[in-house]
Amino acid sequence: MDFDFSDDQEQLRDACTKWVEKGYSFERRRSIVAAGGFDRTAYGELAELGLTGLYIPEALGGMGMGPVEAMVTLEGLGQGIVLEPLTQALISGAVLAGYAPEGVQADWCPRIASGEALVALAHQERSARYRLDVCTTQAQASGDAWNLTGHKHLVPAGDQVDGYLVPAQVGGKMALFLVARKTPGVSARGYVTQDGSRAADVSFDQAGAILVTLEGAAALEHAVDIGIAATCAEAVGVMDKTLAITVEYMNTRKQFGVAIASFQALRHRVADMKMQLELARSMSYYASLKLNAPAPERRAAMSRAKVQLGQSMRFVGQQSVQLHGGIGVTDEYIASHYFKKLTQMEMSFGDTLHHLGEVSARMQDTAGVFA
Repeated sequence: MDFDFSDDQEQLRDACTKWVEKGYSFERRRSIVAAGGFDRTAYGELAELGLTGLYIPEALGGMGMGPVEAMVTLEGLGQGIVLEPLTQALISGAVLAGYAPEGVQADWCPRIASGEALVALAHQERSARYRLDVCTTQAQASGDAWNLTGHKHLVPAGDQVDGYLVPAQVGGKMALFLVARKTPGVSARGYVTQDGSRAADVSFDQAGAILVTLEGAAALEHAVDIGIAATCAEAVGVMDKTLAITVEYMNTRKQFGVAIASFQALRHRVADMKMQLELARSMSYYASLKLNAPAPERRAAMSRAKVQLGQSMRFVGQQSVQLHGGIGVTDEYIASHYFKKLTQMEMSFGDTLHHLGEVSARMQDTAGVFA
């Protein structure tokens, strides 16, 4: 199998890396966190690079690219622990382009691609615990219109976005809706999360909604799988930079008159970090390459990838902090922010234990078929 990237993909990676290096310094990131964890200007800069339209067809104003391009993009942004939720643009662009009626696509996709509109997936409920089939939000038809009532939690930048993709129950079956944030009946309570990004709890009280598809379960699973693949790719970038920061510190920190990087026991721990990083990278590739597979195969691949990424993120983050010592958890030092990012990403779109259970359940189902 050829794992070489095309010239266009390498150029995309370089563009993201250069933007992070020149336009998204640690100092700028800290100022964004202090201002609330989301910066529309920074998001607009991502849009100017064309990144918000990666999954949107060219006919709808996007770049018409695929999972591999998204993967190299997120790896680059992960190196700078970028706060702005590009993953949400990828999810909403792909879902609307793939499931929404033509009128909805024509209205929203060009604006998502240009960065004018940011639409976030609002699917998590307190009682769900990562399960996608748990949804208490209700939708009622009123003539040709729909009204939604319910609560969603941990919506990325939920009080700053322009719209939400919301799963809701219609006659005992899940459907997917699009709700503009400024629609009457919508309220959002924003807050800063552990890694410094922004999220919100969103309530819908007879809020007007646009029907995206009545096949909501399939659309939601696809949306979450795009999110998992993007999270895996971003995590590789975060871990790559975490390892580089750790090695740089060990080469400058001296003990007994020599750099601690010369201590064999510590070098072995760095080697273990590198091994976990490469295991994670290979599973990130696997997740991205399986995004266009049939749904059962795709779902299984995402769970397998998230298990390995979760284990790698926890190991690399913890080893980095331990090799740094006390400075590794201070807010003034950059490594602590990478550790926070890895910790939060491990729990995004289902934590390691959740996906380990999914993998185990699928293995049992397969064993039952061949028994």
